[in-house]
Amino acid sequence: MNAERIKKEIICTVCPRGCRIEAVGVGDMVETVDGYSCKRGLEYATAEFAHPVRILTTTVKMEGVQNDLLPVRSAKPVPKEKLFACMDVIRKTVVKVPVACHEVVISNICDTGIDMIATKTVE
Repeated sequence: MNAERIKKEIICTVCPRGCRIEAVGVGDMVETVDGYSCKRGLEYATAEFAHPVRILTTTVKMEGVQNDLLPVRSAKPVPKEKLFACMDVIRKTVVKVPVACHEVVISNICDTGIDMIATKTVE
């Protein structure tokens, strides 16, 4: 039984050029990459094909502070397939103030080994 060949169109975000790259492969193994303008584009497209990740930016509720939310982001890129599960955890999170910028708000979210950190200080 042969695995199906997959073709993905990827827009590179490494530099302002925004190259439209086409990657073809089977599973997470890349066979060909076309359309990149630099080595960084090739590396980005190869990684994006095999295992796409994103920085997750959002907000969490703060205890005792009405109508105000704390901006947070992931300390490292999160696997794309885990984004919805992470958002489920974040929706249920309420942070106690004070909180400092870059303080860990949620540790090891969804067993990814990635922390969610505050991007603003709130006294």
